Amino acid sequence: MYRVSCLVLLAALASACAPAPSPESEAAKDTASELPRTFAPDARERHFSELSMLTDGGENAEAYFSFAGDRLIFQSTRPPYECDQIFTMNLDGSDVELVSTGKGRTTCAYFLPGDEKIIYSSTHHHDPACPVRPDMSQGYVWPLYESYDVFVANADGSGLRQLTDTPGYDAEATVSPAGDRIVFTSVRDGDLEIYTMALDGSDLRRLTFEEGYDGGPFFSPDGSKIVYRSYHPKDDEELADYRRLLGQGLIRPGKLEIYVMDADGSNKTRVTELDAASFGPFFHPSGEKIVFSSNYPDGRREFEMWMVDLDGKNLEQVTFSREFDGFPMFSPNGELFVFGSNRHHSNAEETNIFITRWKE
Repeated sequence: MYRVSCLVLLAALASACAPAPSPESEAAKDTASELPRTFAPDARERHFSELSMLTDGGENAEAYFSFAGDRLIFQSTRPPYECDQIFTMNLDGSDVELVSTGKGRTTCAYFLPGDEKIIYSSTHHHDPACPVRPDMSQGYVWPLYESYDVFVANADGSGLRQLTDTPGYDAEATVSPAGDRIVFTSVRDGDLEIYTMALDGSDLRRLTFEEGYDGGPFFSPDGSKIVYRSYHPKDDEELADYRRLLGQGLIRPGKLEIYVMDADGSNKTRVTELDAASFGPFFHPSGEKIVFSSNYPDGRREFEMWMVDLDGKNLEQVTFSREFDGFPMFSPNGELFVFGSNRHHSNAEETNIFITRWKE
């Protein structure tokens, strides 16, 4: 199933932990000379130019641009790894490098200003094995993997250092375009809330306080606002189910809405009211719209990307692949657009990274 968030989809170590060698998988080596593959978008995908497929095989998602806009960092499950590790690559899919330890499970990687350092969350410091996948007997749930902590490392993965060290889930970390704050999701206070901290992990500030899940945050282009996904139980029955699952390190992601708040946590505003699983929001370069993924309107497994004004008006469907499309991000100059998709995959359930030039 698609990693529908940095939860897994929505969880560190001594100060200097060198990662495992960066063995590019045989599959990656075999396909490197063939990438990128190019495809014409669906005729209705009017914002897309020609699509370039940057990965081919495995589960690849959450590809985010460097501050210079010349490289991508992403998470991938590919041989020889049994669960997600962090990789970087060029914008044409070349020069794929492992930058996490190759142990445990990782998620939600991002470049820091200057592109000399990266952050990501990992479980490797608690157990080198992949965490056990959740039991779906209670319905579709996301695991919170309570051993996730946020780490910082050099861009090649060396010099690994732990930034968070609290019991429970710390993940979904991204960085302000201003380069001064990290925003992330944590269960440290007993609920899933959004926090910011300085780049060195100091000056922690909690931004959300309503019971329920608040997570997946990204800053606006000017750093003044934060967009995020949220689920706040509506009645006693939903609240009891939320608390019960949270106690098991799980969350039910069936109903998520998109919210926006100021970077200090003030002026929280609900953007969508779609009664669907909406996630992975990212600001349009204008700062006046949001692109996100949702299984609206039927609430099933087909996730398309949508764009909406900050006031919830002018909802527009962006993708029409009839499969999963999500994890959108614009390049720093606003010209390129990268996302994850099941389109054109070789095998069912594969998710790959695509890039295109955005058209207004």
